[in-house]
Amino acid sequence: MQNISELGYRISLIDGFDLNRRNRTGTYVIADTDITLVETSASPSIPHLMKGLEDLGISPVDITYIILTHIHLDHAGGAGLFLQHCPNAKVIVHPKGARHLEDPTRLIAGAKAVYGEKFNELFNPILPIPFERMLTLHDREALKTSDNSSLTFYDTPGHANHHLSIFDSVSKGMFSGDTVGIFYRELDEEGLEFYLPSTSPNQFNPDAMLAAADLYESIGVERIYFGHYGVSENPKEVYKQLHYWLPKFVETAKSAYREYDSFEEQVAATSKNIFTEVAVHLGEKGIITDHPVFEIIAMDVNVCSMGLIDYLIKQEKVK
Repeated sequence: MQNISELGYRISLIDGFDLNRRNRTGTYVIADTDITLVETSASPSIPHLMKGLEDLGISPVDITYIILTHIHLDHAGGAGLFLQHCPNAKVIVHPKGARHLEDPTRLIAGAKAVYGEKFNELFNPILPIPFERMLTLHDREALKTSDNSSLTFYDTPGHANHHLSIFDSVSKGMFSGDTVGIFYRELDEEGLEFYLPSTSPNQFNPDAMLAAADLYESIGVERIYFGHYGVSENPKEVYKQLHYWLPKFVETAKSAYREYDSFEEQVAATSKNIFTEVAVHLGEKGIITDHPVFEIIAMDVNVCSMGLIDYLIKQEKVK
């Protein structure tokens, strides 16, 4: 399997076939003087990344920067493994994320708590990244990657406190990671543009997520490069759907939180009810529940529900 999308503005996207699915998670390649990658996906995606670079005529030796929007393993888990092939590259990460890449013990424990028995299949191996191979960039710091282009980094919590969004001066596009949600490309053939928030544990904050979207809009972002997956040329629709779904996610979780006592019951009820809301919404647009998109939506909604209930538990503790 190989899939490279040419997105214009000297940017390509290599599909990492995360979860053995097309259009799920990938790596953006910015072909500047300083060749720059955004995301690596998880370690099982690294062979696909290596093949994609070969097809693009790029040697890993020539890569200068590997940017990680955040350190969740589906975006950054393969960075340590990939770095072994890139002797001249630096990994750029949020200041709050660097120590967890240097010692990924807590990252691994957190992912095992969410994914359980599927952890090895999804993420192994997780290799530490030496501190001297990392750069940490702060809010609104910029990185020149050629004489005519630069990347500006924005601190955008909401999905995670260690999340950066990266604005590209050439395309006027933002590499969003999970900040403004997931783009379900399975619905492309139906002519439907569909986005949902990504509210996974354990640092989800709805107010910060909406503030990050407002930041994007204030900057004048013209396109959004999603971690999951690909580019949207319609930022206003992204913001609209985020503002529509995020309050629904939170209110649905609040109802389950009040009704049930255990975390497991609260998550299960939240997941079931959000999935039903999404299914009804898509059904009104002619997408019935045997469509393949519902398989991945069900998985995402379950993880999102964990983050929602975790957020409500933390809110209760600070009252």
